[in-house]
Amino acid sequence: MRDRTILITGCSTGMGYDAAHSLKARGWRVFATCRAEADCERLRGEGLESFRLDYEDEDSIKAAVDEVLGRTGGTLDALFNNGAYAIPGAVEDLSRAAMRTIFEANFLGWHDLTTRLIPTMRTQGFGRIVQCSSVLGFVPARWRGAYVATKYALEGLSDTLRMELQDTDIKVVLIEPGPITSDFRKNARLEFQKWIDWENSAISAVYRDQLIPRLQAAGATKDRFELPASAVTQKLIHALESPRPSARYFVTTPTYMANFIRRLLPTRLSDMILSKG
Repeated sequence: MRDRTILITGCSTGMGYDAAHSLKARGWRVFATCRAEADCERLRGEGLESFRLDYEDEDSIKAAVDEVLGRTGGTLDALFNNGAYAIPGAVEDLSRAAMRTIFEANFLGWHDLTTRLIPTMRTQGFGRIVQCSSVLGFVPARWRGAYVATKYALEGLSDTLRMELQDTDIKVVLIEPGPITSDFRKNARLEFQKWIDWENSAISAVYRDQLIPRLQAAGATKDRFELPASAVTQKLIHALESPRPSARYFVTTPTYMANFIRRLLPTRLSDMILSKG
Protein backbone atom coordinates (compact mmCIF):
# COMPACT_ATOMS: atom_id res chain seq x y z
CA MET A 1 0.00 0.00 0.00
CA ARG A 2 1.48 3.35 -1.07
CA ASP A 3 2.06 6.20 1.36
CA ARG A 4 -0.65 8.82 1.69
CA THR A 5 0.73 12.05 0.25
CA ILE A 6 0.12 15.69 1.13
CA LEU A 7 1.46 19.05 -0.02
CA ILE A 8 1.57 21.65 2.76
CA THR A 9 2.43 25.32 2.29
CA GLY A 10 3.88 27.76 4.81
CA CYS A 11 5.93 25.16 6.68
CA SER A 12 8.81 27.30 7.95
CA THR A 13 7.15 27.87 11.34
CA GLY A 14 3.85 27.63 13.21
CA MET A 15 0.91 25.63 11.95
CA GLY A 16 2.53 24.41 8.76
CA TYR A 17 5.66 23.28 10.57
CA ASP A 18 3.70 21.37 13.21
CA ALA A 19 1.41 19.81 10.63
CA ALA A 20 4.32 18.66 8.46
CA HIS A 21 6.17 16.91 11.27
CA SER A 22 3.02 15.47 12.85
CA LEU A 23 1.68 13.99 9.63
CA LYS A 24 5.07 12.55 8.74
CA ALA A 25 5.06 10.83 12.15
CA ARG A 26 1.64 9.36 11.29
CA GLY A 27 2.98 7.80 8.13
CA TRP A 28 2.07 10.43 5.58
CA ARG A 29 4.54 11.36 2.87
CA VAL A 30 4.76 15.11 3.36
CA PHE A 31 5.90 17.70 0.85
CA ALA A 32 6.60 20.70 3.10
CA THR A 33 7.04 23.94 1.20
CA CYS A 34 8.29 27.38 2.26
CA ARG A 35 8.74 30.76 0.62
CA ALA A 36 12.48 30.90 1.37
CA GLU A 37 14.96 28.30 0.18
CA ALA A 38 16.91 28.64 3.43
CA ASP A 39 13.88 27.38 5.35
CA CYS A 40 13.47 24.50 2.90
CA GLU A 41 17.09 23.53 3.49
CA ARG A 42 16.49 23.52 7.25
CA LEU A 43 13.43 21.29 6.88
CA ARG A 44 15.33 18.89 4.63
CA GLY A 45 17.86 18.63 7.44
CA GLU A 46 14.98 17.61 9.73
CA GLY A 47 14.01 14.75 7.45
CA LEU A 48 11.21 16.38 5.45
CA GLU A 49 10.89 16.60 1.68
CA SER A 50 10.94 20.34 1.19
CA PHE A 51 11.19 22.78 -1.68
CA ARG A 52 10.22 26.35 -2.44
CA LEU A 53 6.66 27.55 -3.04
CA ASP A 54 5.79 31.23 -2.82
CA TYR A 55 2.14 32.10 -3.40
CA GLU A 56 3.20 35.47 -4.85
CA ASP A 57 5.43 33.77 -7.43
CA GLU A 58 3.41 31.96 -10.10
CA ASP A 59 6.49 30.21 -11.49
CA SER A 60 7.29 28.75 -8.07
CA ILE A 61 3.76 27.35 -7.79
CA LYS A 62 4.04 25.62 -11.15
CA ALA A 63 7.49 24.30 -10.29
CA ALA A 64 6.30 22.97 -6.92
CA VAL A 65 3.35 21.14 -8.50
CA ASP A 66 5.64 19.63 -11.12
CA GLU A 67 8.06 18.57 -8.37
CA VAL A 68 5.36 16.89 -6.29
CA LEU A 69 3.77 15.03 -9.19
CA GLY A 70 7.18 14.03 -10.48
CA ARG A 71 8.08 12.49 -7.13
CA THR A 72 4.76 10.65 -6.72
CA GLY A 73 4.29 9.47 -10.29
CA GLY A 74 1.39 11.84 -10.85
CA THR A 75 -0.74 11.45 -7.73
CA LEU A 76 -1.48 13.50 -4.62
CA ASP A 77 -3.94 12.63 -1.87
CA ALA A 78 -4.24 15.99 -0.14
CA LEU A 79 -3.41 19.68 -0.20
CA PHE A 80 -3.22 21.87 2.91
CA ASN A 81 -3.20 25.55 1.92
CA ASN A 82 -1.78 27.32 4.93
CA GLY A 83 0.74 30.13 4.37
CA ALA A 84 -0.66 33.64 4.89
CA TYR A 85 0.12 36.97 6.54
CA ALA A 86 -1.60 40.18 7.68
CA ILE A 87 -1.14 43.87 6.98
CA PRO A 88 -2.53 45.59 10.09
CA GLY A 89 -4.05 49.01 9.59
CA ALA A 90 -7.27 50.91 9.10
CA VAL A 91 -9.04 50.20 5.82
CA GLU A 92 -8.74 53.85 4.82
CA ASP A 93 -4.95 53.60 5.08
CA LEU A 94 -4.55 50.49 2.91
CA SER A 95 -3.12 51.31 -0.50
CA ARG A 96 -4.08 49.56 -3.71
CA ALA A 97 -0.56 48.09 -3.84
CA ALA A 98 -0.86 46.69 -0.32
CA MET A 99 -4.20 45.06 -1.10
CA ARG A 100 -2.92 43.64 -4.37
CA THR A 101 0.08 42.12 -2.60
CA ILE A 102 -1.85 40.48 0.22
CA PHE A 103 -4.47 39.09 -2.14
CA GLU A 104 -1.71 37.51 -4.22
CA ALA A 105 -0.28 35.85 -1.09
CA ASN A 106 -3.47 34.94 0.80
CA PHE A 107 -5.96 34.24 -1.97
CA LEU A 108 -4.90 34.24 -5.62
CA GLY A 109 -1.87 32.03 -5.01
CA TRP A 110 -4.05 29.57 -3.07
CA HIS A 111 -6.51 29.47 -5.96
CA ASP A 112 -3.73 28.97 -8.50
CA LEU A 113 -2.18 26.08 -6.56
CA THR A 114 -5.54 24.43 -5.89
CA THR A 115 -6.73 24.55 -9.50
CA ARG A 116 -3.43 23.12 -10.71
CA LEU A 117 -3.97 20.06 -8.49
CA ILE A 118 -7.70 19.42 -8.97
CA PRO A 119 -7.15 17.72 -12.38
CA THR A 120 -4.83 15.20 -10.66
CA MET A 121 -7.44 14.52 -7.99
CA ARG A 122 -10.16 14.13 -10.62
CA THR A 123 -8.05 11.65 -12.57
CA GLN A 124 -7.29 9.51 -9.52
CA GLY A 125 -10.90 9.80 -8.32
CA PHE A 126 -10.37 11.30 -4.86
CA GLY A 127 -8.60 13.98 -2.84
CA ARG A 128 -8.76 16.36 0.09
CA ILE A 129 -8.36 20.14 -0.19
CA VAL A 130 -8.02 21.69 3.25
CA GLN A 131 -7.98 25.48 3.51
CA CYS A 132 -6.62 27.17 6.62
CA SER A 133 -8.97 30.11 7.03
CA SER A 134 -9.53 32.01 10.28
CA VAL A 135 -12.13 33.24 12.71
CA LEU A 136 -11.65 36.41 10.66
CA GLY A 137 -13.01 34.53 7.68
CA PHE A 138 -16.54 34.95 9.00
CA VAL A 139 -16.43 37.88 11.46
CA PRO A 140 -14.60 41.20 11.06
CA ALA A 141 -12.16 42.94 13.38
CA ARG A 142 -10.96 46.51 13.46
CA TRP A 143 -7.51 47.25 11.97
CA ARG A 144 -7.43 43.89 10.21
CA GLY A 145 -9.37 44.75 7.08
CA ALA A 146 -6.84 43.48 4.56
CA TYR A 147 -6.55 40.08 6.20
CA VAL A 148 -10.32 39.86 6.80
CA ALA A 149 -10.97 40.60 3.13
CA THR A 150 -8.69 37.79 1.94
CA LYS A 151 -10.19 35.27 4.35
CA TYR A 152 -13.78 36.24 3.52
CA ALA A 153 -12.89 35.72 -0.15
CA LEU A 154 -11.29 32.37 0.65
CA GLU A 155 -14.38 31.19 2.53
CA GLY A 156 -16.68 32.11 -0.34
CA LEU A 157 -14.50 30.47 -2.96
CA SER A 158 -14.04 27.32 -0.86
CA ASP A 159 -17.77 26.99 -0.17
CA THR A 160 -18.47 27.31 -3.89
CA LEU A 161 -15.76 24.79 -4.76
CA ARG A 162 -17.16 22.32 -2.23
CA MET A 163 -20.58 22.55 -3.87
CA GLU A 164 -19.15 22.17 -7.36
CA LEU A 165 -17.23 19.04 -6.33
CA GLN A 166 -20.04 17.42 -4.35
CA ASP A 167 -20.55 14.74 -7.01
CA THR A 168 -16.90 13.68 -6.74
CA ASP A 169 -14.82 12.17 -3.93
CA ILE A 170 -12.79 15.36 -3.66
CA LYS A 171 -13.60 16.94 -0.29
CA VAL A 172 -13.10 20.64 0.42
CA VAL A 173 -12.67 21.56 4.09
CA LEU A 174 -12.16 24.86 5.95
CA ILE A 175 -10.23 25.04 9.22
CA GLU A 176 -10.97 28.23 11.14
CA PRO A 177 -8.51 28.95 13.97
CA GLY A 178 -8.55 31.77 16.45
CA PRO A 179 -5.37 32.80 18.29
CA ILE A 180 -2.58 30.26 17.69
CA THR A 181 1.02 30.48 18.89
CA SER A 182 3.13 31.43 15.87
CA ASP A 183 5.21 34.21 14.29
CA PHE A 184 2.06 35.64 12.72
CA ARG A 185 1.92 38.81 14.80
CA LYS A 186 5.66 39.39 14.53
CA ASN A 187 5.41 39.17 10.76
CA ALA A 188 2.39 41.48 10.82
CA ARG A 189 4.50 44.13 12.51
CA LEU A 190 6.95 44.05 9.60
CA GLU A 191 4.13 44.37 7.06
CA PHE A 192 2.70 47.32 9.00
CA GLN A 193 6.04 49.09 8.86
CA LYS A 194 6.27 48.42 5.14
CA TRP A 195 2.81 49.55 4.06
CA ILE A 196 1.13 51.89 6.57
CA ASP A 197 2.00 55.62 6.68
CA TRP A 198 0.45 55.95 10.11
CA GLU A 199 1.92 59.32 11.04
CA ASN A 200 -0.04 60.97 8.22
CA SER A 201 -3.24 59.09 8.95
CA ALA A 202 -6.43 60.73 10.22
CA ILE A 203 -6.27 58.27 13.12
CA SER A 204 -2.56 58.61 13.91
CA ALA A 205 -3.33 58.86 17.64
CA VAL A 206 -5.07 55.47 17.54
CA TYR A 207 -2.03 53.95 15.89
CA ARG A 208 0.33 55.56 18.40
CA ASP A 209 -1.64 54.70 21.53
CA GLN A 210 -3.26 51.38 20.65
CA LEU A 211 -2.14 49.49 17.56
CA ILE A 212 1.61 50.10 17.57
CA PRO A 213 2.09 49.16 21.25
CA ARG A 214 0.21 45.94 20.61
CA LEU A 215 2.33 45.15 17.57
CA GLN A 216 5.51 45.89 19.49
CA ALA A 217 4.42 43.51 22.23
CA ALA A 218 3.75 40.71 19.73
CA GLY A 219 5.21 37.46 20.97
CA ALA A 220 6.02 38.79 24.44
CA THR A 221 2.82 37.44 25.98
CA LYS A 222 0.15 35.01 24.88
CA ASP A 223 -3.32 36.11 23.94
CA ARG A 224 -6.15 34.90 26.11
CA PHE A 225 -7.38 31.50 24.87
CA GLU A 226 -4.29 31.10 22.66
CA LEU A 227 -3.54 27.48 21.71
CA PRO A 228 -0.44 25.80 20.26
CA ALA A 229 -0.19 24.95 16.59
CA SER A 230 -0.86 21.31 17.45
CA ALA A 231 -4.51 22.25 18.07
CA VAL A 232 -4.85 23.03 14.36
CA THR A 233 -3.03 19.84 13.42
CA GLN A 234 -5.53 17.79 15.42
CA LYS A 235 -8.39 19.20 13.34
CA LEU A 236 -6.35 18.79 10.17
CA ILE A 237 -5.84 15.09 10.88
CA HIS A 238 -9.59 14.59 11.23
CA ALA A 239 -10.22 16.57 8.04
CA LEU A 240 -7.75 14.36 6.18
CA GLU A 241 -8.48 10.94 7.64
CA SER A 242 -12.20 10.95 8.41
CA PRO A 243 -14.33 9.16 5.78
CA ARG A 244 -16.81 12.04 6.01
CA PRO A 245 -15.00 15.21 7.09
CA SER A 246 -16.93 18.24 8.25
CA ALA A 247 -17.12 21.25 5.97
CA ARG A 248 -15.69 23.40 8.79
CA TYR A 249 -13.56 22.87 11.86
CA PHE A 250 -13.36 25.56 14.55
CA VAL A 251 -10.19 25.89 16.64
CA THR A 252 -10.00 27.87 19.93
CA THR A 253 -12.75 29.21 22.16
CA PRO A 254 -12.91 32.65 20.45
CA THR A 255 -13.87 30.98 17.17
CA TYR A 256 -16.85 29.23 18.75
CA MET A 257 -17.83 32.47 20.51
CA ALA A 258 -17.57 34.47 17.29
CA ASN A 259 -19.79 32.01 15.48
CA PHE A 260 -22.40 32.35 18.24
CA ILE A 261 -22.26 36.15 17.96
CA ARG A 262 -22.54 36.09 14.17
CA ARG A 263 -25.46 33.66 14.04
CA LEU A 264 -27.62 34.79 16.93
CA LEU A 265 -27.10 38.51 17.54
CA PRO A 266 -28.27 41.46 15.45
CA THR A 267 -25.56 43.22 13.45
CA ARG A 268 -25.56 46.38 15.56
CA LEU A 269 -24.95 44.41 18.74
CA SER A 270 -22.41 42.07 17.19
CA ASP A 271 -20.46 45.08 15.88
CA MET A 272 -20.34 46.51 19.38
CA ILE A 273 -19.01 43.26 20.84
CA LEU A 274 -16.53 42.50 18.09
CA SER A 275 -15.18 46.06 18.10
CA LYS A 276 -13.93 45.48 21.64
CA GLY A 277 -12.03 42.31 20.70
